Amino acid sequence: MSASNLHGLVAYYADVDSLLAAVRRVREAGYQRFDAHSPFPVHGIDPVMGIRPTVLPWLVLGAGLTGCAGALLMQWWTNGHDYAFLISGKPLFGLPAAIPVTFELIILLSAFMTFFGMLALNTLPLLSNPLLRTAGFGRVTADRFAISIEAADACFESHATRELLAGTGALSVEACESDESSAVVPKWIKQLTMIGAAIALIPPALIAMERYGTRTTPRIHVITDMDFQSKAKAQSASLLFEDGRAMRRPVEGTLAVGEWIEDEYRATGKVAGQLGTGFPYEIDRAVMERGRQRFDIYCGVCHGLDGLGRGPIAVRAESLEESAWVPPTNLHDERLLTVPEGHLFEVITNGVRNMPAYAAQLSVDDRWAVVAYLRALQRSRNASIEDVPTDQQRNFK
Repeated sequence: MSASNLHGLVAYYADVDSLLAAVRRVREAGYQRFDAHSPFPVHGIDPVMGIRPTVLPWLVLGAGLTGCAGALLMQWWTNGHDYAFLISGKPLFGLPAAIPVTFELIILLSAFMTFFGMLALNTLPLLSNPLLRTAGFGRVTADRFAISIEAADACFESHATRELLAGTGALSVEACESDESSAVVPKWIKQLTMIGAAIALIPPALIAMERYGTRTTPRIHVITDMDFQSKAKAQSASLLFEDGRAMRRPVEGTLAVGEWIEDEYRATGKVAGQLGTGFPYEIDRAVMERGRQRFDIYCGVCHGLDGLGRGPIAVRAESLEESAWVPPTNLHDERLLTVPEGHLFEVITNGVRNMPAYAAQLSVDDRWAVVAYLRALQRSRNASIEDVPTDQQRNFK
């Protein structure tokens, strides 16, 4: 083998201790371009070889900080500046809401930098390595350990280097020839690459044609995303029932389990079919507070929190000059001050005119709580000084 065709020398060892001792001898001899090969990671071999910590962690840190800054800037720009959209009084840009996207982008860029940075720092991928052509190197993946010294090392001299490796207790020392194969990519690989690239362009072209083209027939729905399900949707038709409606009314005369109330007045607001007066149970502060909460949620949007019929929906409808809009009732109207409590309960339960029924949203006791709060609201609006406790009357004079 000519010196110009020599890539380096490879020495083989039987165990880890022999490998570590040989690496120490090679490094002390001044060699720089050498490597150790093992079928498994060897603890402590890096400092013996003089391998310094890699710069990769700093590159990953930079990628992570870039992802963090980029994600925060992107979300601030899109949500707080470019397309500001106010939702329920929430801030246009809030750090807690931006954390998930920021975290994902940090992980994404850090992972990319870890993978591609490792390849770059290790000068990979290396499609051909002369060591793979040597006869004994295949056992390195099974039960052998090896040291390879490149001929390009400044201290390399064929005879002296071989004697050094033999003196480290090597089982054998083998010469490694340089890879003299052509670096030109074979023509058939170029052709297959071009064919593969052409085939890879077909799906995007079909997707673009389906997305932006016009058709006289429905598009093919490859991924349904649960768009088509054999279920009944609200306000939809159904051939299962004779009237063709998917939505069904509750079976007349039935109640859900746990909803049976023996007291007729408490359940219906009627006694012997007639609207009753008063409340079916004692009204305390807890009931009044519950009624105020439910009233503010379900009634205040139309009737207003004060019950005057000037809720936000009513005000909005008036500003739009909706011709079909029917203003909500002023709950302090003299007529409503004298109607029996059973009437108010029935209206909340079944609705009246444009007001929908709230039986599905409010339980029986919640409906009575709303009636109790409404009576207190009416009384507060039409109260006299005699309605105020005696010890507090002087505060209102």
